[in-house]
Amino acid sequence: MRRHRNVKIVATLGPSSNDYNMIRALFEAGADVFRLNMSHGSHDEIRERHTIIRQIEKDLDRPIAILADLQGPKLRCGVFSGDSEELVVGEPFRFDLDPAEGNARRVCLPHKEIFQALRPGATLLVNDGKIRLKVEECGADFAECTVMVGGTISNRKGVNVPDVVLPLAALSPKDRKDLEFVCELGVDWIALSFVQRPEDVLEARTLVRGRAAILSKIEKPAAVTAFAEILEVSDGIMVARGDLGVELPVQNVSPIQKRLVRACRAAAKPVIVATQMLESMIESPVPTRAEVSDVATAIYEGADAVMLSAESAAGAYPIEAVTTMNNVAEEVEHDPTYREVIEASRGASRPGVAGGIVAAAREIAETADIKVICCFTHSGTTAALTARERPRVPILALTPFAATARRLCLTWGIQCFFTGEVDRFKMAVVSAARAAREGGYATEQDQIVVTAGVPFNEPGTTNILRVAPCEERLIFRTDPE
Repeated sequence: MRRHRNVKIVATLGPSSNDYNMIRALFEAGADVFRLNMSHGSHDEIRERHTIIRQIEKDLDRPIAILADLQGPKLRCGVFSGDSEELVVGEPFRFDLDPAEGNARRVCLPHKEIFQALRPGATLLVNDGKIRLKVEECGADFAECTVMVGGTISNRKGVNVPDVVLPLAALSPKDRKDLEFVCELGVDWIALSFVQRPEDVLEARTLVRGRAAILSKIEKPAAVTAFAEILEVSDGIMVARGDLGVELPVQNVSPIQKRLVRACRAAAKPVIVATQMLESMIESPVPTRAEVSDVATAIYEGADAVMLSAESAAGAYPIEAVTTMNNVAEEVEHDPTYREVIEASRGASRPGVAGGIVAAAREIAETADIKVICCFTHSGTTAALTARERPRVPILALTPFAATARRLCLTWGIQCFFTGEVDRFKMAVVSAARAAREGGYATEQDQIVVTAGVPFNEPGTTNILRVAPCEERLIFRTDPE
């Protein structure tokens, strides 16, 4: 079951991946994290999928991360008397709060917060940006617009407002109920949709109360502008290119993706590149060449994870989609150019003792005949710092906490192993050697690097680095107590 790649794969579950056999097959094909999309499915369905994942985890004795993706505030127009209308370029069109059925001249937009934030000259986008309108005049309950790009507008189509920061909470009433439900269920990560400001993340953190890690989805221009502040208060990031590509010019998305991935790596926080990665595989057993190139680009950039959405949730070929992503990742990571790119982008600044220890561990592992770096970790921070180094050898994270092991399943290169509490450094080295041998990462003839902290069982105390043999007899003979 050992992965022969470092980038992780996130697979969304849905109607096409809804039972034990399929979900297990997706894991065996390469999925490391399963995403539960709270926009679809009842709480009973979500609970059933969660139960199945935890059973697979138990059966295979491998930690598996579960990511619950909150829907966020969805902005949608009202309904039309004829179900749809055709908007013509240059013609006027009005949005207002009147709940009456719409026509070719107006429709309800039941979100007063939008009208409070709009200004003349602002842009409104409808139906994933296919229709574009310019605000000419607006008030507390209306917006008179001119159609800039026409098309068919129909019932309850989504509306995007790219030009302004909306006075909307990132958590709707539905999101709050969903958040409490998944926290009680025991998910590992919670993804916040339509984050605009760091305060959105802090609000969620107050409600989560440490029961899960928080991942902020970057899909609004305002979030790109405030990214440094959002990253600081988040545990991870998702570059959600769907809405980001709607609200920004499409040519801006790739440079933004690169900047965000690099910033996350510098902060030692995991980043997922998501949306439309292998979208043609919803209906086709093989992807387009452009999609393969897109996945490869994210891997070359150093992303921690790449994600499948409808491809694995509702597509006709979920296993083939995961297998394809796995094969692309393995091929890219075996390319010498990949190593050149990854190492050229390694940052020079490694503040603190822990940063220095993991940098030294990587340096030793790559210059001596070392097979694996083993990190003892309580919170996961040391393992994440080690992953930031992007070493050439595997990283094993050893922890007594299931929650830590599961959360690290999203981080580049980390292979997680449960271990009991240890109170002596010698036993830490023995546990590391056993994990390396049992996982097939090293033999008794090999050496490993072990990092740990003294005193043991206290987070944030990484201060020891040891090059140790994998043969236990030699460890007991040579290691200090």
